[in-house]
Amino acid sequence: MTAPDAAELRRLTRELLDGHPPATTDRTDFLKARFDAGLAWVHYPVGLGGLDAPRSLQPVVDAELAAADAPDNDPRRIGIGLGMAAPTVLGYGTDEQKKRFLRPLWAGEEVWCQLFSEPGAGSDLAALSTRAVRDGEDWVVDGQKVWTSSAHLARWAILIARTDPDVPKHRGISYFICDMTDPGVEVRPLRQITGEAEFNEVFLTGVRIPDSHRLGPVGEGWKVAQTTLMNERVSIGGARIPREGGMIGPVAATWRERPELRTHDLHQRLLTLWVEAEVARLTGARLRQQLVAGQPGPEGSGMKLAFARLNQEISALEVELLGGEGLLYSDWTMRRPELVDFTGRDAGYRYLRSKGNSIEGGTSEVLLNIVAERVLGLPAEPRNDKDVAWKDLSR
Repeated sequence: MTAPDAAELRRLTRELLDGHPPATTDRTDFLKARFDAGLAWVHYPVGLGGLDAPRSLQPVVDAELAAADAPDNDPRRIGIGLGMAAPTVLGYGTDEQKKRFLRPLWAGEEVWCQLFSEPGAGSDLAALSTRAVRDGEDWVVDGQKVWTSSAHLARWAILIARTDPDVPKHRGISYFICDMTDPGVEVRPLRQITGEAEFNEVFLTGVRIPDSHRLGPVGEGWKVAQTTLMNERVSIGGARIPREGGMIGPVAATWRERPELRTHDLHQRLLTLWVEAEVARLTGARLRQQLVAGQPGPEGSGMKLAFARLNQEISALEVELLGGEGLLYSDWTMRRPELVDFTGRDAGYRYLRSKGNSIEGGTSEVLLNIVAERVLGLPAEPRNDKDVAWKDLSR
């Protein structure tokens, strides 16, 4: 079967719109119909939301749907599912897993979260201690995860756990899909400096996960997790945004609207950051084009680094530009939001929220190592624990 070209995709999109008019079709029904038509991710296989078309043609479909005011799947609310879980399920899932999980994930019927980070492992993710022990056709999981976005909303989680403590840390990990409604899963809010509890702690006590919910072979969870992590960094640092999108937009608007706040020094700093933000935006576009050739590589770590640094520098400039107004904070109410919004609310919120950008999705220190070793080809730092069984590591 020949992959559809742009003209064929336009025809199929208009056929979808004719059969399911956005104005009169239930939102979820429209999204399911779009998935079934292969117009969700056009580069995915037929029957799994795609048409085996080139990834570069997705904007053709998106433009037609936007012009018809068709509903989207609220990607900010289900970003973990779209950006991390879906490509991992596609890459390592069984046929049954792909058919079960991808459609409700894309349509936003089921929210996903990511159970990777642990309080005792820090930035060394492979040092995780959450255990999964085989018991017949199930795995019994015990441990604690932290910094889990959307855990209070999620039905499913991607989870890595230690299944063999007798081998080095990277080799004793397996990857699972965890039902967040199962007995033994406890979600506790983790209040942040912004006042919100966007993140959570998750405690797993005797949670039974069927072996049919394992992704990839036993003991090869670290390899599977790399697919998740590479996609995560692209989804955070390389998101598609318009010119003056993201953090630079509000501060540029303030500069134009409030001439009384301007100084020569602030002008020079704003110009520098505006140019850097635009370079980062265009670099992200180039990175997305490279994805047409396959899975994301370590270059996404560089984009994530730039994203964190720019957000923090731009938000700091905005607070300084506003003077006394920048010290105000509108609302420190404890909330558990449904989506992550780096640029929402006021300048004070943006300044505080940006502090987490250099931690979430891989700390900047870890990403610098990835760029140094895997992009620049510099020698790796000595790792004395590389061949030591996890159980024998000091903790």
